[in-house]
Amino acid sequence: MTRIVPKDEGPEVRRVTWIGLFVNIMLTAIKFLAGIFGHSQALLADAIHSASDLTTDIAILVGSKYWYSPPDADHPNGHRKFETLITICIGFAIAAVGIFIILDSADALIQKNFSHPEIITAVVAFLSVIAKEILFRYTKNAGKKIRSQALEANAWHHRSDALSSVPVLIAILITIIFPQFNFIDSIGALIVAVFIIKAGLSIILPAIHQVADGAPSKKISDKLYNVASQVPGVISIHNFRIRYIGNDLQVLLHIVVNSNMSLLEAHELSEKVERALIDCGENVIDAMVHVDPYDSQKI
Repeated sequence: MTRIVPKDEGPEVRRVTWIGLFVNIMLTAIKFLAGIFGHSQALLADAIHSASDLTTDIAILVGSKYWYSPPDADHPNGHRKFETLITICIGFAIAAVGIFIILDSADALIQKNFSHPEIITAVVAFLSVIAKEILFRYTKNAGKKIRSQALEANAWHHRSDALSSVPVLIAILITIIFPQFNFIDSIGALIVAVFIIKAGLSIILPAIHQVADGAPSKKISDKLYNVASQVPGVISIHNFRIRYIGNDLQVLLHIVVNSNMSLLEAHELSEKVERALIDCGENVIDAMVHVDPYDSQKI
């Protein structure tokens, strides 16, 4: 069995997250103040969304100290699934915010408790779109570079905040220009909620698939199968299995080899297969190859 220990990228994850945390604190405070004094329900809803980013930032800052820890007696496969679990929590936090906004906005529409936004709320909403889009791109690039599932999920949290501010801005401008359509502000908040819930689900479902030991996509599975089968000396492959360990992959398989091979030759071939899988660029950190001798009676 060949296994590699993932590089500890915790310091980089926390550095990127601290920057996001600072930006979110500033945006949350500005949106709340502008929403309250500028009389915009949609902007207040957007402020709540930004506040939810704070909880996910904190979860990553704390969790990243654990999921990069090396394997131990209690966790022989490492701690990478802590990252997946925190990713699921981020998704649920996002979805919960969306549900809260839907309930609050629906109540305002039913009670006809509409707000009358001031121009400052439009300015703040516009600045929020710009700031969160920049933060999304920065966090997303960092997450892809170090292959951090939680960091990429948090980046999409930033993107959902940026997207949600767009309908908020449109709703505020319509309400300011056409005061008789002041209900548009509440409808804008509902549109925000749809974006938020969709973003939450897009994070939750893939992460649950990983925690449930789901296999990767067929494209990745086929690639790994071909990599193993093309190693010289491998006659065929069976019992081919792949599962996630956090955001990384573990591969288990049986290879059929020439029955005249010595034990040493068969062992060296299995190590070549393991190394080929780990070096193929698909986040394989653990490979276990069982060797079976070729038997024409079983073919």
